[in-house]
Amino acid sequence: MTKIRWGICSTGNIAHKFASDIPFVEETEIVAVGSRRKEDAERFGKTFNIPHRHASYEALAADSDVDVVYIGTPHSFHHEHTLLFLNAGKSVLCEKPFAINAKQTQEMIDAARKNNVFLMEAHWTHFLPGMKEMQRMIREGIIGQVRMIDASFCYYKDYDSQDLAFNPDLGGGALLDVGVYPLALAHMILGFPIETKSVWIPTPDGVDGVNALLCRFENGAIGQFASAVHLRRPVEALIVGDKGWIKLTEPFYKAENLTVRIGEKEAKTYRFPVKGGGYGYEAEEVVRCLQAGKKESPVVSLDFTLKMMQMLDTIRAEWGLKYPME
Repeated sequence: MTKIRWGICSTGNIAHKFASDIPFVEETEIVAVGSRRKEDAERFGKTFNIPHRHASYEALAADSDVDVVYIGTPHSFHHEHTLLFLNAGKSVLCEKPFAINAKQTQEMIDAARKNNVFLMEAHWTHFLPGMKEMQRMIREGIIGQVRMIDASFCYYKDYDSQDLAFNPDLGGGALLDVGVYPLALAHMILGFPIETKSVWIPTPDGVDGVNALLCRFENGAIGQFASAVHLRRPVEALIVGDKGWIKLTEPFYKAENLTVRIGEKEAKTYRFPVKGGGYGYEAEEVVRCLQAGKKESPVVSLDFTLKMMQMLDTIRAEWGLKYPME
């Protein structure tokens, strides 16, 4: 098999996490990194032994040794940077949220198809061992028909108007940052909701510091989801069927601990430890797709990404939350 060569766009925290997990992935390597500052690219390159260290994203896009680029820049730059690399003929794995809105998302998808290159949103949790086991249990009816899902992803940061979590110029707020995790979990099980009600608490800069969603799904099930960047609560998920339940304990998005209870039987906990930080599994999916000549992932499809962003747009519109770049 041909070894897949990565370029890394950004030298921030999430880029460090992704690069740290590439050694767990076979038939791939990081060959280049790009940053707005040469010293940052040099520092990142030395940390991960990356040979090509570019002082601009344009230089990274022009690097002929790069097959696919991981984009880990702030939310508001995903659209711009994805288009840069797609139009340069590079495949792209773009971090969540894929874009600011559905309009940007559609333009990114169109560019990938026009340039005949691979594109995927980095929903890494879809590929984790525990998530796959959870889906198998539900698919085989172990807990019966799913009637309710309760999931939250909340964390606390002190308010700072320049922080990504709070800055509207960077696409801040809980919904785009971490609210996609409970919604993606629900989609794995029940698809997209057919009805959604929501409430939110705005920050001083007008993004959502806390939000809560109540959803109804096609099979009649109910979903309760919360996300926050200014609130502490357990990052857990509970999936309730008419025969039993599955609990994904904190943090649910890594799915390392699944507790299952069927009827009146004693609950059992199963362990599914992840390799490294867990980001290597999505890289494995990209490698598989590229080696097979696919232009999108069958697991995290471009249709899923577009529909998810359309749902987020609808929720934000109900709140009256509009970003400066829209």
